[in-house]
Amino acid sequence: MTPPLLGRHRAKDGPAFDPALDDAGLAAARDDLVRGRWSAARRLLARTGEDWDRRGHRVVVLARGTASAAWAREWQLAEPGSADAAVLLACATVFRALRGQDSPGTARALCRAAAAMAPRDPTPWLAVLLLARATGGHDERARAFDQVRARHPAHHHAHHLMAACLAEHQEGDHDDPLHEVYDFAAWAAEEAPPGSPLALLPVVAHAERYRVLARAGLTDPDPARSGHWATPRARQVLRAAFDWWLEWDTGTPGDTGTPTAPAAHPRRLVDLNHLAHAKHHEGRHAEAAALLTRIGPHATRAPWSYPDRDPAAAFRAARRAALGVA
Repeated sequence: MTPPLLGRHRAKDGPAFDPALDDAGLAAARDDLVRGRWSAARRLLARTGEDWDRRGHRVVVLARGTASAAWAREWQLAEPGSADAAVLLACATVFRALRGQDSPGTARALCRAAAAMAPRDPTPWLAVLLLARATGGHDERARAFDQVRARHPAHHHAHHLMAACLAEHQEGDHDDPLHEVYDFAAWAAEEAPPGSPLALLPVVAHAERYRVLARAGLTDPDPARSGHWATPRARQVLRAAFDWWLEWDTGTPGDTGTPTAPAAHPRRLVDLNHLAHAKHHEGRHAEAAALLTRIGPHATRAPWSYPDRDPAAAFRAARRAALGVA
């Protein structure tokens, strides 16, 4: 019997919560890997080269499958010198550890081995950071993040992970406007090169803080009633983020863009979902409509699921409010 394809969780006429986003080559290689055919993943990673954000995105998506570690191990046995096989096995074992199917120690050892095979590649350290977010302390997370940044200072996924980690530091019973996650996101946005989607990290930080506050019972669990996106600080962040999008995201859906434009970035749709979610809850429906049109079917679970919501229902509600359709 053919196993079901992973990652494509799309109800009829609903959003596609596919971690591959709009990377058709990645989706095809992932679906082949589910069936035990790793040659497409091999070709895909070879073509990716040193586009580190794209490599990290592709490795993480390929590694999520429940059988990915077994097939990566088979690939490594066939090609023991392959750094691509080593990093896929390491990342897949991290996901096994996160599911309680393997030990964190085994996953860390495989990540170190993959890092030794490709010293310039930040992807093994991204896998360490994924593991540390769930099983490590602040120092371990910071060390892994520093290792990623040493190899690729503007690494998109690593900055998102650190924002999520920092947002979870909670002291007191309110949202401190000087919280470290806001400082971190502002710093990263300022340090990022022109056109980098890290310009939108302050919006991500705002959503991550809402997630933490709502789950702790410190703000309304209904984002529409929370007022979290209506404060003067939030409005300033959102205005700057939307202006940045208007300036830089000038392509058309499906366009590969230029090497510096966000249309070329493999995870740009993650940022656009955060910005659309924020604009929806700010009550700026015309701006949300433009973003939702750009997103199309490529919804992401975060932040529509925050704090504990059905992301498909939340996404459809935003589309109805902004576009008049679900």
